[in-house]
Amino acid sequence: MIVTEGLIKVFRAEDIQTVALKNVSFEIEKGDFVTIMGPSGCGKTTLLNILGMIDIPNAGTYKLFGQDVLALNEKQKTELRKRNVGFVFQNFNLIDELTVQENIELPLVYLGWKKKARKTRVEEVIDKMSISHRKNLFPIQLSGGQQQRVAVARAVIADPPLLLADEPTGNLDSMHGEEVMNLLNDLNKEGTTIIMVSHSQRDASYSRRTIHLFDGQIINENINHLL
Repeated sequence: MIVTEGLIKVFRAEDIQTVALKNVSFEIEKGDFVTIMGPSGCGKTTLLNILGMIDIPNAGTYKLFGQDVLALNEKQKTELRKRNVGFVFQNFNLIDELTVQENIELPLVYLGWKKKARKTRVEEVIDKMSISHRKNLFPIQLSGGQQQRVAVARAVIADPPLLLADEPTGNLDSMHGEEVMNLLNDLNKEGTTIIMVSHSQRDASYSRRTIHLFDGQIINENINHLL
């Protein structure tokens, strides 16, 4: 599903050059659940942004579903991302002016779904995430754990085969963090491929594999014993 070879990413600002990724190569199969771990500044989020087609490397190759992502133009990458990739962020990134239902529905609006089909799909996902009773509330009226449930619902509303999660429990207490990880685990069991950036060893234990980054390089990889 995903194959990267020799990814290099360099950030330049005036006379300062920072190498974020150095020759990063790995493969991820459909249905896998992979955690990327490492200290702050090691390149985790940079790698996730490249996988999500938000950023591009300076060198190397990245293939998604057999397609050479780096050979696509911006319009083609946007279409590939919209239909295949869901994102979950540490800070939720919900729109304060929209209700829970409207936040979740938004990706389907961008994809051109008809109103009736959107309503049916949103109700299905809201029920699955156990947030039906909060669908008319605004993000500010929700706890952190509830906001992250809404963010996950929005990420999976279009049923993307790939979910990218950047520190999804980073702003949550342990109880709500565990709820979110159980939710991601259930999605993975249903077939969603998940790549998660995390500092938490406990969160990583939910995944099947852990890739360890240090100074932009993969230093080791291990298979996890699932909870």
